[in-house]
Amino acid sequence: MKPTVALLLTAFACPVALHGQNQPPSTPDATIKQMVENISAKNLEADVRGMVSFGTRHTLSDTKSKKRGIGAARNWVEGEFRKYSKASGGRLKVSQDTFTVKPDGRRIDKPVLMANVMATLPGTDPTDTRVFVVSGHLDSRVTDVMNATADAPGANDDASGVALVMEMARLMSQKQYPCTLIFVAVQGEEQGLYGSTHLAKRARKEGWNLVAMLNNDISGNSKGHDPDISDPTHLRVFSEGVPATETADEAKVRRQLSSENDSPSRQLARYARTICQQYVADFEVVLEYRPDRFLRGGDHTPFNQQGFTAVRFTEMNEDFRHQHQDLRTEKGVVYGDLPEFVDYQYLRKNAGVNLATMASLALAPASPENVGVLTAELTNRTQLKWDAPKVGERPAGYFVLMRETSSPLWQQKFFVTGTTADLPHSKDNFLFGVVSVDAEGHESLPVLPKPVR
Repeated sequence: MKPTVALLLTAFACPVALHGQNQPPSTPDATIKQMVENISAKNLEADVRGMVSFGTRHTLSDTKSKKRGIGAARNWVEGEFRKYSKASGGRLKVSQDTFTVKPDGRRIDKPVLMANVMATLPGTDPTDTRVFVVSGHLDSRVTDVMNATADAPGANDDASGVALVMEMARLMSQKQYPCTLIFVAVQGEEQGLYGSTHLAKRARKEGWNLVAMLNNDISGNSKGHDPDISDPTHLRVFSEGVPATETADEAKVRRQLSSENDSPSRQLARYARTICQQYVADFEVVLEYRPDRFLRGGDHTPFNQQGFTAVRFTEMNEDFRHQHQDLRTEKGVVYGDLPEFVDYQYLRKNAGVNLATMASLALAPASPENVGVLTAELTNRTQLKWDAPKVGERPAGYFVLMRETSSPLWQQKFFVTGTTADLPHSKDNFLFGVVSVDAEGHESLPVLPKPVR
């Protein structure tokens, strides 16, 4: 009987793993675990209802009133961020990043002053330039996307995402991280992704070392309709395959490796799935190998278009009776995006996935650089080499990840302390990735090796 590939993987795992006698622990970080457990469904509901209380948060709505419209909602979120800042000893920096959008002939019919509400937690290591962003969009709408006066609660779309970001800021600002974390409620998503486009272009213009962007949109409903489904245990993450900014040289390497399923955003999605398994019980991240849903868009897209790694988290089964709907009741069915249709325990778990993912990445060393697979000789082995990251702390070591070319998920990992690896597995039969790891077991995003001679 011939051995299966799975048996070969198991058989070869031990000799390679022995290269690293001081392998970091694989158990979850106790501090991250405690933060995840401290996420409050009660707080999430209060924040959602707080945003709903402003009647409408349409981008073209009132900006002067203290009780109604997008202006009042922006100021309220800023005020909540400032409470967290005070509790953090002032380390959390809060601002409204304003910008003007001219009429576009589509969904902007007059000049509009917009603002992204931002809470920035600067890193403690001046040599660590990495930035991580988590977002939700503050604006809401009803059936007519240009109706700026009707009540538009936007409880799930997307007060749920903003509440998730707020709860993350509340908890994470109590801790310290070597790199910079940005918690942001963007404006103008429903009118054309204006807030996220402004922020992504700003990040590119200012040269941010933006490692990952987590977008949360429509994240709080566990019940789908048509067909009727109740599923409080799954969360979708959408990620682009071929990067939007891929160059001709990069396309050549991708075709050579057939690595359409290994873009940086796909690696981030896989990372979130693994982190979910470690920190959020009885819950699963479902990998969606598409940039977004049909006929829809999200705030991660402008970041992808600027060449950044970004993904979208959204509920597993949507109920379109409670999205983009005028408030009404027809034949006993209630339409509208109301807070009573949000499952706050489900939203709490979604927040846990985001928090654990962001914290794990922030505490990990930066990813290795110049990762390559040697292809100068015909051999049934795989020789890898890379450089240590140039920013932040030096890793305690590296994990080499491996999977069959037909597998969507990493299957094996081998620890090494140097910047080379020689594996008894054919580079023709497997895909590889290399991650940096610190002494506590925090891992960076994987980097796929490029062929080098």
